[in-house]
Amino acid sequence: MHKKIIVMGVSGCGKSTIGELLAQSLDIEFFDGDDFHPKANVDKMAQGIPLTDDDRQSWLLTLNELIQQKDSLVIACSALKPTYREMLRHNAPDLKFVYLHADFKTIWDRMSRREGHYFKGPEMLQSQFDALVEPSRNEAIYMDIANSPTQIVRDVCTQLGA
Repeated sequence: MHKKIIVMGVSGCGKSTIGELLAQSLDIEFFDGDDFHPKANVDKMAQGIPLTDDDRQSWLLTLNELIQQKDSLVIACSALKPTYREMLRHNAPDLKFVYLHADFKTIWDRMSRREGHYFKGPEMLQSQFDALVEPSRNEAIYMDIANSPTQIVRDVCTQLGA
C-alpha cells in the first residue's frame, strides 16, 4: 500500500499530532514539515514576522523532493494556498491532503497554551488565516478538530480506505 499524505491547516490545528498518529496507524513514516524550514524562515517566525510566498518556495520544493523520494509518508505541512499544494503535488499525483479546520478562536486558545514553540503571537496566526485558501472538498478530506485525535485518525483512515 503506497500512501502519500499531507496533513494541512493553519498553525495550531494539530497537524503534527494527527500526522504522527495517522502515520503510526498506517505504519508509514511521518515527517514534520516545520523541520525542513531553512533557518532564515525559523528566525523570521520566532520574531513574529509572517513568511512570504518567496520565503516558502524553497521549503515547499524541499518537501516535494521528499514526497518524490518516498513510496509512502505522512507530512504535516500548512499548505495554505493552491499554489503551495500544486508545488507539493508536482510529480506526485497520488498525494492526498487531509485538511484540519477550525475557527481562529479555537486554534488561538490551543496555541496560547503551548510552550517553547517558535510560532508567536495572534498576528502570526491571523496572517495564516488571511493567507489560507481552503481546499475544495474534492481536493482534501475535511476534518473538524473538535473531534479527538483518535477519532480524526479513524475517520481519515476510513475515508482513505485503509
